[in-house]
Amino acid sequence: MDPELDDIDLRILRELRWKARMPNRELAERVGLSPSPCWTRLRRLESSGVIESYVAVYNPTALGTPDTVIIYITLERHDDEQLARFEAALADLPEVIEAYLLTGDFDYFIKVAVAGTSGYERFLREKLYRIPGIRHTRSSFTLRCLKQTYSVEPGLGR
Repeated sequence: MDPELDDIDLRILRELRWKARMPNRELAERVGLSPSPCWTRLRRLESSGVIESYVAVYNPTALGTPDTVIIYITLERHDDEQLARFEAALADLPEVIEAYLLTGDFDYFIKVAVAGTSGYERFLREKLYRIPGIRHTRSSFTLRCLKQTYSVEPGLGR
């Protein structure tokens, strides 16, 4: 990755952060470039890995999974084989929309999309608790989202 991002690169990233399908002409206008240099910079940001991908963000309510549950998980063992098996099993669960390996009291933090308490119970019984090696879980339903971003603010690490 090219860590040398100038102010124009950062403006491009900020504009794309919330409207990634913006036409190049509009992007160029917003960042003060002509279309050709803007296109060149955009391709450089992609090829260097600064821009990893473009994604569609779905409305979970429209898809029938309006509720988000945060689950902290502790495993029985922490050997490489157990961790790999658990992580592979998590990756196969479509309800899991984020998963992190942690330091501290819990081993994993996962964010799960479900349809109410019955959907959550079904997820636990039919999927999560069937993964071998789980010792303990702690869960909380979220009440509402206060902030949601999909990428770090461009230029934050400067």
